[in-house]
Amino acid sequence: MTLRVALADDQALVRAGLRALLEREDIQVAFEADSGEALLEALGTTTVDVVLTDIRMPGLDGLEALRRLRARGDATPVLLLTTFDEPDLLLQAADAGAQGFLLKDAAPDDLRDAIARLADGETLLQPVATDPVRARYRFHDDREPLDTFNPREVAILRLLAGGYSNREIARSLFLAEGTVKNYVSVILDKLGTRDRTRAVLKAITLRVI
Repeated sequence: MTLRVALADDQALVRAGLRALLEREDIQVAFEADSGEALLEALGTTTVDVVLTDIRMPGLDGLEALRRLRARGDATPVLLLTTFDEPDLLLQAADAGAQGFLLKDAAPDDLRDAIARLADGETLLQPVATDPVRARYRFHDDREPLDTFNPREVAILRLLAGGYSNREIARSLFLAEGTVKNYVSVILDKLGTRDRTRAVLKAITLRVI
């Protein structure tokens, strides 16, 4: 089935380039928007599988558009694109409810894979440097994790931080996918969260990884 995406960027040339790239990958661009306001308006009447939007746009930017989209109850997966390699942006994207975050210099295959994974219900966040995250981000509850982590759990946490799915983690560590799923459940319990993204961020701030 052909995937349908919404494409938002304030630069017409960027939109044209992304449209051409996506269409070569058999992904249909349902509509284009040049601002966060236009994106939200179009999403009110058009259903897509994934929203692909720049973070930095004049007026209503991609992050604020995402926040408003979630506030009105729209759970359409959102993939944020940026030229800025800043840990703060990834953290803000996660807090706003983004399922994906990629730099604009990502390879075409990575973009195609990211869209497909988001449409399939997965989350994709590029790996982030741990020291800047620790320095700039603090949880309201910085208690120690509920338990210690063994080397296998730490390895899985690091792969989760890279945005890998359970299936990909299983292949990497030569485990059954069900085994990885059980490990992830244990990790989330130890960190006191049910969200994979926040589990990774908390693991970083607590120096588990």
